[in-house]
Formats: sequence, structure tokens, C-alpha cells
Amino acid sequence: MRAVVVTRPGTSGSQAETVLQEVPDPRPGPGEVVVRVSSCGLCGTDMHILGGELPSVRYPLTPGHELTGEVVETGEGVVTPAVGDRVAVDPNMPCGACHYCRIGRGNLCEDYRAVGVTQAGGFAELVAVPARCCYLLPTGFSEAAAGLVEPLSCAVHGLNRLPRRPGEHYLIYGAGTMGLMMAALVRTAGAASVSMVDLNEDRLAFAESFGVDAAVTHAGELGRAPGFEVVIDATGVVAAIEDGLTRVRRGGTFLQFGVADPARTAAFSPYRVYNDEIDIIGSMAVHHSFQPAIDLLASGLDLDPLVSDVFALEDFDEAVARFRAGTGRKIHLAPQKKG
Repeated sequence: MRAVVVTRPGTSGSQAETVLQEVPDPRPGPGEVVVRVSSCGLCGTDMHILGGELPSVRYPLTPGHELTGEVVETGEGVVTPAVGDRVAVDPNMPCGACHYCRIGRGNLCEDYRAVGVTQAGGFAELVAVPARCCYLLPTGFSEAAAGLVEPLSCAVHGLNRLPRRPGEHYLIYGAGTMGLMMAALVRTAGAASVSMVDLNEDRLAFAESFGVDAAVTHAGELGRAPGFEVVIDATGVVAAIEDGLTRVRRGGTFLQFGVADPARTAAFSPYRVYNDEIDIIGSMAVHHSFQPAIDLLASGLDLDPLVSDVFALEDFDEAVARFRAGTGRKIHLAPQKKG
């Protein structure tokens, strides 16, 4: 089969080395299935992998963790899913034995493993994954929606971390895919208004067409002097985080949803956190939110417009360049598509 392989990560002075090559077809071990990948989303985590920024990654590696496809082979002991089933794959594989797994917080697992991060992922024609990570997709589920299940499940977990009081005003930094997903979800949770900040004018224009109340390049343009009950960072950019913390209304909540550089720190006022009783919350990956994401999409949450580009594996470098340039919205790789 064909697979994108990162043979060497990039450094501050060089690009990552990636090749599209023939590799052996995966075979399912006990409790595993082989999925013919129909779609796999490109994500900020993949950029961190290309940049050599994740200590858990070992190279060479085929990345890709936002994957969906059809089961084509099952291993010993697998009852469901069956060959022919269409599935979305939760890439996270908590160990089930560490402290955090035992207290029901598997997304914080001390022995972190994930498809496309610590083992071969979905930027390939075939991938072997644990059967327990596969979620059946309803009939009629669009290909775009199927490829959005994993990132939406992250957004659902982020929403679950919030107090979700109807009638509150939300400010979201970052009008990319994740920020727009959060905007759609907080609407379902009863937000009175949703405003967005981004430096990309094209993304702001799309955000307004997507139903956001206001989309600006600087939060000061919004003129909401008391601040916002909920501020969400979906960028991971320190400057945005620092500005966002100043926009939280007294008694409000700040959600750190974007993935920041592990080496960076942000400055804020501890006194204001104390005096204004501001809650600062983190949200990491997926936590009992995969099936709810599928159910939301099946019930009519239309996120298909978020997918702006679908590339073949041969065009992986072009897809990465487009992602880094901030052009378009969600980018998918279609391994069965020929370039």
C-alpha cells in the first residue's frame, strides 16, 4: 500500500523530510481491524509532528489521526465492527491501568498512545487500529462529516468543560476549523452571542457567513466593556491567550482549547483571577465525546462547509503548505484518490 512517511522531523533551520512510499499492508492483531482509509484530516498536531515537537513521537512515522473509512479485515476476537462497516476512528488508546485511567480520565493517560502519533496513522491507504476505537457511522453520513468526527469530538469535550449557562456572551480567538466548531456548539448550548477574533480576513468573512455575530481582527473592536462571560482560545498563540484573559468578565470562564508551544509561557494577573473569580480551564483531546459528536452530526449539525480542500496523498506537501498559510479551512487527505 501507499503511505506518507515522515522520515525525519524538521528543525528550526530545515523542513521535515516526508516521502510517499510503498509499505507492507498492515495485518490486524488480536482485537484489531484494518480500515481502508477514505478520509483523514490534517491537524495542528500533525504540524507539531512534522516539526519534531512531540516527545512521544518516534520516526519514521505515518501521521494522521482524524480518520474514517471502511473495515476490510478483522483480527482474532473481533465481533464488531465487521468487514464492510463504515467507521470513524478514535485515535486515542488509553492504557486503562494508570492513575488517570483508573479515575475515569483516560484522556490524561500517563502511558499516552494514539494512532497517527505513536503508531502508524491515516495518511495511508490502510491502517490497523483497535476495534474498540471504531465507531459505526449511520447510513447517509457524508464523507466530509465522517472526517470531522474526531475534531468535533475534541470540541464536544471542550464544551463539556464549560459551565454552559444559557444567555451568556462568548468570545472565541481563532476562526479556523476548531474555533468554528466551538462557535457552532456554544450556539447549541444557548449562547446569547458569539464573537470571533482572527487576523485572517478570509476566515473572518467565512465566520460571519457561518452565523457568528461579529468577526474582527482585534477584540477591542467589539466594544463590550464589561467583557465576556466565556472566552475561548482556539489558537494556542500566546499573544491571543494573554489578550483573551483580559476580556473575561468578572465571574467568567477562560477555556484554553488551542494547543500552545510547550516551551512558551503567558503572562496574566493572578490578582485579577483572585479578585474577579475567573475560572481558567483546560481541555485536552477527547473524553467520552466521540459518540456524542457522531450523534450531533447525524441529528443535523451541518459542518460540511468547513471542509474546503481534499488532496490526494501525492499532494501531501501542498496540503501542508496550504495549512500553514492559513488558506481555506479544513483540509482532508483522501488516500484512495489518485493525484
